[in-house]
Amino acid sequence: MHHPAPVLLAVGDVAVTVLPGDGCRVGSLRLGDVELLRTAPEPATEKAEKAEQGKHGEQAEAWEAFGHGSFPMAPYAGRVDRGLFNNGPIRHHLPLDLPPHAAHGTVVRRAWRAVGPVVTGADGTEFSGREIPEGTVSAAFVCDLTDPWPYPGRVSQLFELTQDQLRITLSVEALRDSFPAQAGWHPWFRKQLRADGPSAVLDFSPAWQEERGADHLPTGRRIDPLPGPWDDCFALPDGVRASLRWGDELTLAVESDCTWLVVFDEQDDAVAVEPQSGPPNGLNTAPHLVTPIEPLEVTTTWSWQRG
Repeated sequence: MHHPAPVLLAVGDVAVTVLPGDGCRVGSLRLGDVELLRTAPEPATEKAEKAEQGKHGEQAEAWEAFGHGSFPMAPYAGRVDRGLFNNGPIRHHLPLDLPPHAAHGTVVRRAWRAVGPVVTGADGTEFSGREIPEGTVSAAFVCDLTDPWPYPGRVSQLFELTQDQLRITLSVEALRDSFPAQAGWHPWFRKQLRADGPSAVLDFSPAWQEERGADHLPTGRRIDPLPGPWDDCFALPDGVRASLRWGDELTLAVESDCTWLVVFDEQDDAVAVEPQSGPPNGLNTAPHLVTPIEPLEVTTTWSWQRG
């Protein structure tokens, strides 16, 4: 079976490694010699120990899929209650990736294919129907929706890198029947950029927090935002605006036209800051219908300031 090679996007000393063979995640984001993401999973023995400890409720296989880089979540984001959702009168069952629930979509476990070569922007350059500005390096990838997702469709990502930011566009298309869908990203940002460096400080201002039930799903009750640590969903109706600051070394802004943000900061070495188009279990509680003429498209931008 063909395993697509990593794809490197580089502008100056900024380097992004996309792993199309591993769910089309961003496997690495480096600014000079500084890595911002938690990279490849730990050795099998350490993964097994973490799974045994119940960290994030993952088994070793789930840890390998969900535990590193920044991966796209589609055609659903976060947990789906017991893996069940309805499309009209039809009930569907999804694999229980984080028992007793399905989680994080199906494309994270799939190999994606590139849509043409990496493109460097210049006057008049177009890529995937969009003009690419000068100084931008871009690449696009696509993944077909197949079993276990019950409807034919397609998911695509467009990456656009400059010296100062990474912009990612994620879309979900229906090829025949309409279906409910969500989309988002699950980036793992390192809490410390250097062993002796300051810990990241996360800042965001949600309108409310979704109360989390014992089953880790929103109860439907809106509450005032609580202090961390979090494994929680927050509403930002005007779009996601969050920042991570590592002392005086670096500030990273995470922005998105998504209106929901899941934050998971209960692990020692990384924090997940996850823009999503809907809340966890949104296939059931806030379905967004994707049709052959109305895809779901969301964008996130990571911008950085050094010093």
